[in-house]
Amino acid sequence: MSEELKMTDVLRIAVAQFNPTVGDVVGNLGKARAARAEAAAQGAELLLLTELFISGYPPEDLVLKPAFLKACLQAVEALAADTADGGPGVIVGFPRQGEKGRHNSVAIVDGGKILAFRDKIDLPNYGEFDEKRVFVEGEMPGPVNFRGVRIGVPICEEIWNDLGVCETLAETGAELLLVPNGSPYYRGKVDVRHQVALRQVIETGLPLIFANQLGGQDELVFDGASFAFNGDKSLAFQMSQFEETLAVTTWKRTANGWRCDGGPMSHTPEHEEADYRACVLGFRDYVNKNGFKSVVLGLSGGIDSALCAAIAVDALGEERVRTLMLPYRYTSEESFSDAAACAKALGCNYDIVPISDPVEGFLSSLSEMFEGTESGITEENLQSRTRGTILMAVSNKFGSMVVTTGNKSEMSVGYATLYGDMNGGFNPIKDLYKMQVYGLSAWRNAHVPPGALGPSGEVIPANILSKAPSAELRPNQTDQDSLPPYPVLDDILECLVEKELGVDEIIARGHDVATVHRVEHLLYLAEYKRRQSAPGVKITKKNFGRDRRYPITNRFRDR
Repeated sequence: MSEELKMTDVLRIAVAQFNPTVGDVVGNLGKARAARAEAAAQGAELLLLTELFISGYPPEDLVLKPAFLKACLQAVEALAADTADGGPGVIVGFPRQGEKGRHNSVAIVDGGKILAFRDKIDLPNYGEFDEKRVFVEGEMPGPVNFRGVRIGVPICEEIWNDLGVCETLAETGAELLLVPNGSPYYRGKVDVRHQVALRQVIETGLPLIFANQLGGQDELVFDGASFAFNGDKSLAFQMSQFEETLAVTTWKRTANGWRCDGGPMSHTPEHEEADYRACVLGFRDYVNKNGFKSVVLGLSGGIDSALCAAIAVDALGEERVRTLMLPYRYTSEESFSDAAACAKALGCNYDIVPISDPVEGFLSSLSEMFEGTESGITEENLQSRTRGTILMAVSNKFGSMVVTTGNKSEMSVGYATLYGDMNGGFNPIKDLYKMQVYGLSAWRNAHVPPGALGPSGEVIPANILSKAPSAELRPNQTDQDSLPPYPVLDDILECLVEKELGVDEIIARGHDVATVHRVEHLLYLAEYKRRQSAPGVKITKKNFGRDRRYPITNRFRDR
C-alpha cells in the first residue's frame, strides 16, 4: 500500500475548545498557533477550531469596521503561511469581506495556503443571536479535499435547522462532517446539542465532529463540551465542559465509512454544578477580559450576596475580592455575624462601613421638602442608594469593579433599587431565580468545582440558608411581606418569562388568580429598571437582555 493511501486511510484530528477574546485578533491568532503546536506535538494532521475564532464570538458590530475585517483576514493568511512547515492543516472561523458583503466564514488552510473558504448560509436571528444584521448568507457548499479525505464543514446553525446543508455535503461526496460552533450555555444544552447532531448523523449517515467555543463573552458563556458521533450514531468522544482543552482523535477509514478509534469520554456536569461553573466562568472572563484587577461587593448576611462572594472568590481568588458590610439601624446582629462568618470562610477581605451618618444627612437635607409626609419606600431606598454610593466610591478609589448581587426573581418584579443595590458592573446571579440561588449555595457548600480558587467546606453559613430572606430596610421586614413565597413566585415567573404561557394556563397549574395577575403586572412594570441593570451570566433559556426584549412602555395585560 502506498504511503499516500495510508495517509488517507487514517486521519488524526485535533479539536480545540479554546477561549478567544472578542476583538483581540493578535491574541486569538496566538491561541490558534499554540493550539496548532500542541496538535502537532500529538501527531495531528488537522486542527479544528471554533466559529469566528479569529475575531472572537459574537463580534457583533465590530464586523462593520473594514479595518477589523482586514486584520482578521491578515491573521488567517498568517496562519495559512504557518502550515508550509508540513504540520497540521487548520479549519478556523473568521469574519470575511466577500463580493456580496460580510460573511461568517471558515478558512481551510494547509500546505502554506488557503485551500478554501466556506461562508455560513443559515444565519441565526433569534434569542441571543443577531447575525442577519451584520452578515449575508453564503452559497450552498461542497466538500473540501483535505489530504485525500473529502471533508464537509457546515457552520454551527447549519446543523440545527433543515436547510439541507449537511444533506448536500453528503450527496456531493463528503466523508466526514466537521462543525465549528459558537453554541452558548443554558441549562441542559449538552443534551440538546447531542440530539441536534444525531439528527444530522441519521440523515446523512456520516460521522460528525462538533467543536464548541469555551469562555465568557459579556452575558454569554460558551461551555465547550465538544463531541463527535460515529456514522452508526455511537458517541465517538466527549470533551470536558467549562474547561479549555485540546483533544486529538484518530479516525480510520472502514468498509462502512470513517470511524473514531477511541477518544476522551469526559463527564459533563448536570443541574447545580453546571450552573455554578457557568457562573464562575462567565464572571471570571468578564472581570479578566475587561482588565479589572479586583472586585468589591456589599456582603449583607443574606443568601444572594453570599453566593456572589463565593463565585467571586472561586473565579478570582480571595486576594482579589473585597467585601463590605454596610449596616444601618435595621441591620440585625444575625446579619453581622453571618456576613463576618461568610467572609472568614471564603478568606476574603471584609470591612464594616456604617451608613447611619450619610443616610441621616440625606434625610436632614430633605426634611423640609418631606415635611408632612409619611415615612415609607422613599426612606428605605435612601439606605440602598447610600450603600450603592459607598460601593461606587470604593470602586473609584481602588479600581475595583462593583459586583451586583440581585437575583432573577427580584429583577423580574422590581424588588431592587435603581442606583442602589442595582449598582455595579456585572451580576453573576442575574439569571438565577431565588430558589436556584439556594440550590447553588447548598451545592457549593458540599463541593469545590474543578479550577475553583476558593476553599473547600461550608463557605456559606448554614444560618444564611435557613433564615427568612430580608432586605432589612425596616424593622422585622422579610421579602415575603410583599412577595408571594419564592417557590410560588419562581414558578409563575418561569411560566411568564421562559415559557411565555398565558395567565389562564398558569392559573390552571394551581396558582391563585390575583397572585398571577399581580406578578404579571410587576413583571411588565419593572422593565424600565431592567434596562438599566448590569449585565450578568446567562443560565436559563431566556434571560433578560439578550433574549427577552419587551417594550418599556407597554399597557398589555393578559386578562
